[in-house]
Amino acid sequence: MSRVSLRRRLLWAAALWIALGLAAVGVLLVLLFRHHVEQELAERARGQLDALIAGLVVEPGAAGAARLGLRREPPDPAFHQPLGGMYWLVQGAAGPPLRSRSWWDALPAPALAAQWPKLVPGETGRFTGTGPGAQPLLLWARRVELAGLDAPVVVAVGADVTRLQGLTRSYALTVGAALGVLALALWAAAGLQVRSGLAPLGRLQVALQRLRGGEASRIEGRYPAEVQPLVADLNAVLDHNERLVRQAREQSGNLAHGLKTPLAVIGNAAVHWPGEEGELVRAQLALLQRQVDLHLVRARAAAQSLDASRGAGPGTPVAAVLDDLLRVMERLYAARALRLERELPPQPPRVAVPTETLHELLGNLLDNACQWARWRVRVRVAPQPGAPERVVIEIHDDGPGIAPEQRERALQRGQRLDERQPGSGLGLAIADELAQLHGGRLELEKSPLGGLLARVGLPRR
Repeated sequence: MSRVSLRRRLLWAAALWIALGLAAVGVLLVLLFRHHVEQELAERARGQLDALIAGLVVEPGAAGAARLGLRREPPDPAFHQPLGGMYWLVQGAAGPPLRSRSWWDALPAPALAAQWPKLVPGETGRFTGTGPGAQPLLLWARRVELAGLDAPVVVAVGADVTRLQGLTRSYALTVGAALGVLALALWAAAGLQVRSGLAPLGRLQVALQRLRGGEASRIEGRYPAEVQPLVADLNAVLDHNERLVRQAREQSGNLAHGLKTPLAVIGNAAVHWPGEEGELVRAQLALLQRQVDLHLVRARAAAQSLDASRGAGPGTPVAAVLDDLLRVMERLYAARALRLERELPPQPPRVAVPTETLHELLGNLLDNACQWARWRVRVRVAPQPGAPERVVIEIHDDGPGIAPEQRERALQRGQRLDERQPGSGLGLAIADELAQLHGGRLELEKSPLGGLLARVGLPRR
C-alpha cells in the first residue's frame, strides 16, 4: 500500500471539514437572507393592507345594492405599472374584484379565491398563487367585515416571487465567492498550523539523520510534551545498545584470549607428533585456528557495527587499508609473481566501517582473488553510480571464475566449490556477512579480466 504523509492527511482533513463547514454556513446564510427578505416583504404588505383597508368604502349601487369602492390607492408605482411585480386585490362576495393596474387585463386565477376560506378573521394569511403572465406570486391577505355589506371582504397584496428568487440567487453567488476566498484563507492557515505542529517531527528526523551519519551520539534538544517521551525512549535504547556493544567487545576479547592459548599449546604439542596422524592433527588444528579467527572477527565486527552506524570515529581510509593488504599479498604470493593493480579516485574516500573489519573484509576478497588468479589481480575504488554517499570496491582476477549458478552457493558459509584447494570455505561468506553488518552487500559477477569480480558497496563516511 502506498504511504500517505501525515501532513497530507491533515491538510486533506482540514480541507474537507472547512468545505463542509463553510457549505453549511453558506446554505444557512442564504436561507436566513431569503427569510429576511420575505419578512421585509411581509411587513411592507401589511402596511399596504392597512392602507387598502383604510381606503375601502361602501357605496350605494344600482337597485339599492351596495358596492365596494376605494378612496385612494397605495402610492407604490409598482401597483400602477402593468406587470410591475406588485399587486393588490379586493374581492367581495359578489361582483368583480377591485384590483391594481399592474394586473393589466388579467383576472385573478380562480384558485386564489378557493384559498380565502382558510383565512382567520383578524389575522394575515400567507398564500401562493399565479399572477399575470404566469408570474409566481406570494400573497398576504386579510378578511375584513365592512358596515353595509352582508359578507366579509378579502383584501390581498402580492409580490412576484421571481424578484425574490433573483435577489436570493445574487446573494448566494456573493456569499459563495466570499466563502470560497475564506476557505482558501482557512486552508492556508491550516497548512501553516500543520507545518508548525509537525516541525518538531522534522527536527527529530534531522536529529536521527545526524545520529545515523555519525554527527551525534544522542538526540539533543527540547521537544513538545507529546514528542519528548519518544526522544527519551530513543536515547534510552541508544544507551542500552552502547552497553551491549561494550559487553560484546569484552566478551569477544575474553573468548579470544580463552581459545587462542589452548590452541597454541595443542599446536606446539602436535608439532612433535609423528606420522600421518600428526599431519592430520596439525592440519585440523590449522583449520580450527582459522575458523576461530574468522568467527572472532565476525563477532567483533558485529559488536563494532553499531558504533559504526552511530558514527564512532572519522571512518576508515580505503587507500591505507588496501596498501597494507596489497603488501601482505605480495609477500604471501611472491613465488607466483602476481601482478597486483589498484585504481583509486583523486580523493580516496573513507568508509563507515571499523579498520579491523575492513581489513578482514577486503583481506578475504583479496586472498580469494590471489589464490585463484593466474597472474593478475586488480582493485578498483569508485563512488557508486547514482549514490555518491556510497563507495564501491571491486576486486578482479583473471582466474577460472565462478559459474553463475554457483555464485549464490559460494556465499554460503562452509561451501567449497573445489575440494582440491586448501581453505575452510568461509572467506566469501564472512566477507558477505561483514558487508551486510555495515550496510553493504557483496555481489559476484564475471570480471572483464576473465575471472571473478567481487563487488562490495559500503557507506561513505
